[in-house]
Amino acid sequence: MDFIVAIIYVILFIVLMIFVFSIAMLKPFMSKKEMVLVLAVGFFIGALGGAFFLSPIYSEVPEVATAIEKVIPGNEEVLYLDLSSSTDINALRNDLSKIEGVKSFEETGVTIPLWSFSDTEYAFFNSSVPNMDSHFGNYYVNKTDGTVYIALKNYSSSEALKSFADWYKENFDGPINYAQVHVKIVVSSSAYDKVKQTLLQKGIVASSVEGSVQSSIDNSNTTLLSNVQFVAICGGIGLIVSVLGLFFETFVVSRRRFKRFVRRKRKY
Repeated sequence: MDFIVAIIYVILFIVLMIFVFSIAMLKPFMSKKEMVLVLAVGFFIGALGGAFFLSPIYSEVPEVATAIEKVIPGNEEVLYLDLSSSTDINALRNDLSKIEGVKSFEETGVTIPLWSFSDTEYAFFNSSVPNMDSHFGNYYVNKTDGTVYIALKNYSSSEALKSFADWYKENFDGPINYAQVHVKIVVSSSAYDKVKQTLLQKGIVASSVEGSVQSSIDNSNTTLLSNVQFVAICGGIGLIVSVLGLFFETFVVSRRRFKRFVRRKRKY
């Protein structure tokens, strides 16, 4: 929303509150039933003004917060991707490296789905994986899911998958048709939108994101009121304004009496 439009909406809401206040100030000409009606009207107008004028502004608070985080120097975002082994990782790396603000692109591991292992098969894979390749020091065999996860350090996913596929072919006489490659990308917060858009153009969505911008989004989602709650609060503001209007004259008269009382006391 444009800043000028937001200012206009706030002014319009204030005008509505002035209108409610003005109606409530007609208390001397009202019966008690009419005073209750004024309170109801104040709540209704406040809620209506909140729904039409303030709610659109309130809904953009997360965007404003994230926009501030993006321009703060030093803020970073970490994107975690789960890619198909058929993805051209090198091409993706090259495309992202052209974006200013991309600090690192790291292949962190591969997950190879097989089948639900029996106890014997589990023991076999668990003992065989570290012997397939000297780089397979950090791995995990999931018996229930039937997957093998291999962490990568200074080793590419293509090399790791080739080593595993060669071993698998020798022992099971079959190919590895699918595997998942895990990638970690570190970018400056200012480049986050551009990186995200580039990934979307390739049909890739980050499985998770960590960083200043994401934290701002998460905090906004957990702390912001729902639209109904916000409108109800605006209605409460209208109700309070109407109450102030109803008792404004009483307040003014009491204030004048108090001032006269204080002056009299000072004279004596």
